[in-house]
Amino acid sequence: MPILYTTKASATGGRAGHGASEDGVLDVTLTVPKELGGDGARGTNPEQLFATGYSACFLGALKFVAGKEKVKIPDDAKVTATVGIGPREDGGGFGIEVSLLVSLPGIERSVAEDLAAKAHIVCPYSHAMRTSTEVPVSVA
Repeated sequence: MPILYTTKASATGGRAGHGASEDGVLDVTLTVPKELGGDGARGTNPEQLFATGYSACFLGALKFVAGKEKVKIPDDAKVTATVGIGPREDGGGFGIEVSLLVSLPGIERSVAEDLAAKAHIVCPYSHAMRTSTEVPVSVA
């Protein structure tokens, strides 16, 4: 696969620390939600970041698919990703659940459903979730 864009981001301190993109555009304080044993301090967490990224990417995929089909996506279109985390049933760690809610005001429901189904094929986040994409891990 030819790579069209690459970025890097790093985190220190784990879930209670700091995260930043290599170029400094993304710069966040990471905190642990109360539900996961944290103090509820103001900050973000990996699940919120994943939900935001997936929502944006899926809306981009919707616009791409709609463009091919000559359907204008409304300016107030919205994708909401719900991301949950919990212990895996095998006891080997944690897993995530993800659901997407697509809002395309003014577009007929059957058309919106068709576009969403096609975007789910096009979106790289959806593809990675569906195929359990292999992630190489190395040590510096």
